Amino acid sequence: MPFKKLHPEIKAKLAELEVDAPTKLQQKCIPVIKSGMNTYCIAPKNAGKTTSLILTTLHQLKCEAVGDAPRAIVLVENKEKALAIYEEFLTYTRHTSVRPYVAHEKMHIDLQKSELLEGIDILISTPKNLNKLFLLNGVHTSQLKLVSIDDAEFLFQQTDYAALLSITQSIIKCQYVLYAEEMHAKLQRFDNYFMEYSKKIVLS
Repeated sequence: MPFKKLHPEIKAKLAELEVDAPTKLQQKCIPVIKSGMNTYCIAPKNAGKTTSLILTTLHQLKCEAVGDAPRAIVLVENKEKALAIYEEFLTYTRHTSVRPYVAHEKMHIDLQKSELLEGIDILISTPKNLNKLFLLNGVHTSQLKLVSIDDAEFLFQQTDYAALLSITQSIIKCQYVLYAEEMHAKLQRFDNYFMEYSKKIVLS
């Protein structure tokens, strides 16, 4: 049972939320992600992909704040998705020191840069917005451990696809985890860029 080997604070929160057992996807993907491998998690809607993302991110960060630079990045399609996943993170982080932060195109870029300098642990953003921050030296990646992409089908749009490739070229080393409903050829292409030696977990 993957939940047994998660950080104690995560297990306590799951118990509080009355989540007793992992989904089939979580049984398969959580141990692989915890091992540090680049991972594709492919499963239908409501299979537990977003919860897997949250649990593994918090586990990798040991449920504590460290330093000022983000140690995890979560990429999503748009502002609405960014705010929604931020709220889901808050469910698990309210009684920890972990600092999630959401940034999107509708926020002034200088405000984002100044707030990021105050110190965060998890940065939730869109690829286009994050790429803009990278180009303006607004994000430091020296402490980055994990980049996760939620509902990755939005990367079929050329602007998001190009922004993601630009971002990954600026990151020296970290783990990547991509969540989607189907293993499309366009996602498979990432094997040639930042998803090398990846594990593919496919739940039909």
